[in-house]
This record gives sequence, structure tokens and C-alpha cells, in this order.
Amino acid sequence: MIRYLYRKSRILFVGINPHPGSYARGVPFSNNKMFWYLLSDAGLISETRDALGDDAALKRIYEARFNAVYGLGLLNVVERPTRDVSGLHKGEEAPGRKRIARAIRTQKPAVVCFIGKVTYARFKGSREVSFGWQEDIGGAKVFVMHFPLRGKAAVRVRELRRIARAARA
Repeated sequence: MIRYLYRKSRILFVGINPHPGSYARGVPFSNNKMFWYLLSDAGLISETRDALGDDAALKRIYEARFNAVYGLGLLNVVERPTRDVSGLHKGEEAPGRKRIARAIRTQKPAVVCFIGKVTYARFKGSREVSFGWQEDIGGAKVFVMHFPLRGKAAVRVRELRRIARAARA
């Protein structure tokens, strides 16, 4: 099970749902560490690839530093783990939509970053979604980034740097 850390985040990342491997480890995006490597490459966290690649070290980083030191948070639209989004049921995102909207309203992150178009589409309830900046939600800037597992890492690093700059503004 993943304990979601998001209180007082500057940047709140929103994923669609956990992978079973990540869920078992208790760390988001730990099945494939690419999200963590991208955060490091973009300068949002200061951790070595060796530490990020080690499950025990990554769990310590997530629990002790991700939110408290780096000011980052993460929630998923759906908490139930599946191998991919095709395992999700229609309407399953409704409780998560409310939970995330409440977190944005109460925690007031500077930026909310939806990880992938599918995530934002499920949150918004619309198929018409594009990458990049979206309409603000509750005073937070909203960005839809490319999913970390496919495509060129340089694109995602640039996106994360844009998000970091916006969170500092």
C-alpha cells in the first residue's frame, strides 16, 4: 500500500493509479524508476541514481524527503493498482476526482502536474486534453506532462523544469 504524501506541496503530482509492483513496495513509480530519475535530472530532487535505483533507499527518500525536504506531493486518481489503465473501470475515478480537488483546495500547491493525458482526461471527465498548461484549478497552475515511460527523457526533463520555474514564481 502507498502512503500518499502531499501536505503543503509546492508541486502536487497526480498519477492515474499505482502499478502492482509500486503498490507492494509502498512507493509511487517504483516499479520502473524513470519518474524518479527524471525528477533528479530536472533538479527537483538531489538524489543519486544509485540511491533512486535501490528499493530500500528510494523508500527512505520518498518517506523522509520527497514531501518534507523537496516540497513535492503525489496522489493518484484511482488508488487500486492495475498493470495498466485498461484495468480501470468506468466511473472508478469519481472518488479520486473529489479527493484531489479537496487536496488542491486545502493544501494550495503552486502547481498541479498531471502525469499523462489519460490522468488529466480521467480527472477532468473529458477526452479533449493536450499537453502543457491548462486552466488553473483553485488557484493552482495546472500542467499535463508526458508519461515518464515512453519517448525521449529530454522532453520530460524540460517539462519538469518548466513546472519547477512556475512553482517558484
